[in-house]
Amino acid sequence: MQWIYSLPSWMDGLALVVIFNALGVAGLFSTRQWVRRQHGVNSSHNDIVSYFLAAVVVFYGITLGLLAVSAWTNYSQVEDHVDSEAEIISSLYRDLGPYPEPVRSVLREDIRQYTNNAITVAWPMQRHGIVPGKSVASLEDFQNHISAFQPTTPAQQIIQAQVFSQFNSLVEARRARLNSVHSHMPRALWTLVISGTLITLAVSFFFDTASLSMHVWLTVLLATLLALMIFLISVLDSPFRGSSGITSAPLEMVSHEMAHEATTGH
Repeated sequence: MQWIYSLPSWMDGLALVVIFNALGVAGLFSTRQWVRRQHGVNSSHNDIVSYFLAAVVVFYGITLGLLAVSAWTNYSQVEDHVDSEAEIISSLYRDLGPYPEPVRSVLREDIRQYTNNAITVAWPMQRHGIVPGKSVASLEDFQNHISAFQPTTPAQQIIQAQVFSQFNSLVEARRARLNSVHSHMPRALWTLVISGTLITLAVSFFFDTASLSMHVWLTVLLATLLALMIFLISVLDSPFRGSSGITSAPLEMVSHEMAHEATTGH
């Protein structure tokens, strides 16, 4: 399902609806005469087909619902990772205020460089499903610079400890974000989703209705609903991919605040 992320979201949804409707209508027309022969007279097996379809829809519907909830939970957790990273950057930048010059300016520039790298370099790669492989130089510079500073007062020692704690939290938040780039459902689950959709559509073909147009419309509605559910799961499955993916907005907001403070001094 990775091809779906190269298109705008509305086009993804429309493509899935068209594909499954085409499969549903084509399957209905190709099996209609055979199904009518199996029924014999007076649509004798429609009640059995109804029970069977109800059972299939219940089991498959529960599966789709659970997968949708799981995908949304994962999507929300990744959003929380990004928000947490932005909050840590903002707090860390503020914690550097009491440091003497030029140490304070050097450390704050490292943080601004890290944030800019995450927005302009890491994010475009993540949107294509690529995990940035190299460590960020600005993080290494920050660690080296903060380690080189020797506190001379108890207050500076307390601030130093707080900054190190925040720095470790930032490293952990970055790692959590990168780990989420390849966070998606296993291929086996996608096989189940697609197979279940095709089976559900196939079962609906076994009805023998006097009105072909009514059967076609029922098939279209069922195929559309299934396609939209698959579209929802696919959008949420890879949090950074596609036009509906998680953006770098929280980091951009923090970056603007830091740039403004660096320019105005407050």
